[in-house]
Amino acid sequence: MKIGFYPGCSLTGSSREYNESVVAIAKVLEIELVEINDWNCCGATAAHSMNEELSLSLPARIMALAEKQGLTDVVVPCAACYNRLKMTQHELEDDLKRSRIKEILDMPYQGNVKIINVLQLLQQYGIDNLKAKISQPFAHKVACYYGCLLVRPHAILKFDRVEDPQSMDEMIRAIGGSTMDWAFKTECCGGGFSVSRTDLVAKLSGNILKDAADRGAEAIIVACPMCQSNLDMRRGAINKVLNSQIDIPVIYITQAIGLAMGIGAKELGLKRHFVTVEL
Repeated sequence: MKIGFYPGCSLTGSSREYNESVVAIAKVLEIELVEINDWNCCGATAAHSMNEELSLSLPARIMALAEKQGLTDVVVPCAACYNRLKMTQHELEDDLKRSRIKEILDMPYQGNVKIINVLQLLQQYGIDNLKAKISQPFAHKVACYYGCLLVRPHAILKFDRVEDPQSMDEMIRAIGGSTMDWAFKTECCGGGFSVSRTDLVAKLSGNILKDAADRGAEAIIVACPMCQSNLDMRRGAINKVLNSQIDIPVIYITQAIGLAMGIGAKELGLKRHFVTVEL
């Protein structure tokens, strides 16, 4: 199985462990990831709030390059990147906008590349096929945290249930884990305010962590680098706001799957986390 691959900035920088785990499980699943040549930043998180043409041109160029490379499907692991590419495809259905962006890019753009997230890639691979690759069941009770960008806006993304998504929960159960019903599955972690308003991130992320911990979660499972960073890297500020010590780790769905496949912690990037991962 061959599919286009857009890692984006986070997976090549602050969230290298996500990239490492995606690549590691793809190898076991015999999925060939074909990276888009000469890709650029998609503009998340600030471009779309500052300059409309820039916010459309950056993702459009990525998709135009994928088309030039002959890629029909492209997996985008970062939830923010996935959201920006899907939103741009929708915006460029407008003839005037598409004409203007093609003029800026000075390259062809058809808008026919299928953009999918990691969960959709795994669904496409097949839950039963995934189960067949498991050698060490992931026997842990976890809280699956989807955040804002994987499911909203539903009218455009058309992925999973808006308030109670289930795709990640189904995968965790498929690899031997158990999931829970909880109150903060799609609440905001504070997103891009991690540096400018760490206090707000600590409060919002603290609500998420406390609810998961109170319900007995051994870990929080994510598919978004921003969510993982806020819940993991800002743990000191979060614990200060909560006035308590919460030590449950925050790991990517691909890392959980990798552990169930028997892939080593180092290969999955689990040593890169701020909160120690002992699962």
